[in-house]
Amino acid sequence: MSDYGVVTEPRTVRFERVLPGPIDRVWAYLTESDKRAKWLASGPMELRASGRFELKFNQADYAAIIEPVPERFKHHGGEVEVGIITQCDPPRLLAFTWREGPVDSEVIFELTPRGRDVSLVLTHHRLGNRAEMVSVASGWHTLLEILVEHLNGCEPRWIWSVRAAVEAEYEKRIAPD
Repeated sequence: MSDYGVVTEPRTVRFERVLPGPIDRVWAYLTESDKRAKWLASGPMELRASGRFELKFNQADYAAIIEPVPERFKHHGGEVEVGIITQCDPPRLLAFTWREGPVDSEVIFELTPRGRDVSLVLTHHRLGNRAEMVSVASGWHTLLEILVEHLNGCEPRWIWSVRAAVEAEYEKRIAPD
């Protein structure tokens, strides 16, 4: 597993990864529905500030599932997230709202070329509480691993026990309220 995300300020978690480039390829995996479906969710995205987007989640699209879905995650199949793009500067910056609780949070992807590779910084702001932070952190951690596998030309596997282990680690790393 790659490095764990860190809490950078109250209700904010940040991840850093170095991805195989070039930057336009990584941007495509963030913004093009067919490529985004392989690691996060499909759906239309208006690539402009104030543009709308939909994320249609289906984990079977992006990784072979080799363990049964735990009961607490069964509601995730087929859900649709609708949000607004808050910042868009192709191919370096994409930010959008995300409904995680009673208040919309914001997800920011920042891309920077590093030779043949690309530095990705993902920051998720305005998370509602510690439980939400632990869940979101373990989710992004796992999804970013799937993205890395795809960018490396590998066939990722979604393993619920790995997600559970990552979540247990974030339970230890994120301070109690």
